Amino acid sequence: MQEFKPFKEGKVREVYDNGDSLIIVATDRISAFDNILKNVITDKGAILTQMSKFWFDYTKDIVPNHMISVDVNDMPEFFRNDRFKGKSMMCKKLEMLPIECIVRGYITGSGWESYKKNGTVCSIKLKEGLKESDKLPEPIYTPSTKAEIGLHDENISFEKSVEILEKIYPGKGAGYAEQIKDYTIALYKKCAEYALSKGIIIADTKFEFGLDENGNVILGDEMLTPDSSRFWPLEGYEAGKSQPSFDKQFVRDWLKANPDNDLLLPDEVVVKTVDKYKEAFELLTGHKFN
Repeated sequence: MQEFKPFKEGKVREVYDNGDSLIIVATDRISAFDNILKNVITDKGAILTQMSKFWFDYTKDIVPNHMISVDVNDMPEFFRNDRFKGKSMMCKKLEMLPIECIVRGYITGSGWESYKKNGTVCSIKLKEGLKESDKLPEPIYTPSTKAEIGLHDENISFEKSVEILEKIYPGKGAGYAEQIKDYTIALYKKCAEYALSKGIIIADTKFEFGLDENGNVILGDEMLTPDSSRFWPLEGYEAGKSQPSFDKQFVRDWLKANPDNDLLLPDEVVVKTVDKYKEAFELLTGHKFN
């Protein structure tokens, strides 16, 4: 049996080269504030993978994506075991664009902090009188750079994203920047409307895109998971305060409240986190997590 070693490890994912495809494994690690925590969150990797699969299937009419299969029986023998089952996705190889495509439909988090100071979010002027967690009149696109592990992503203007892409793809940067912006907003609008019908508000999220061998823009990475998005319950939603959430906010809040945490969460925070992820998965997909 051929042995595989990941050629790339992110905070949560491991990427394996499978010749003409990649196998991306979502581990049960969890990260917050750019640090990998010491806990393992059981089933988290499988929930993220299955949720991405759901959204990739749901949005393939808007933009093609990199997913080939999440069935380990379609993968080399090395991956056909419980360690990889459910949490592995075989994907097309893409040349990833160095932009994180962030879209915000509600004002919260760092966007709210910025708005309180000067009425803008990532240099975009917003109307006066917004309250924390308010729905924005229209979703806004606030791209950022992709940082290496341990460093912070940096918010950039749309114009800066054009400049970055133009340097790499002379003559095509503006076209690619426009395309990924349009795709980001179209994906968000379709999925946010669907999620709302299932009782979940998608406050904000991020997408990543790459190019296939013909230079076509393809959606890659993960999609609309609790790791890459802010999910709020619609029930009890009320602007003017922060919202309870289905995502890592629970973990972030505990870490902030316990600054000498040594990157180790108590068991009850781990259990509540995985329960939140499962609840979001089941509400959105209509299936029990198995």
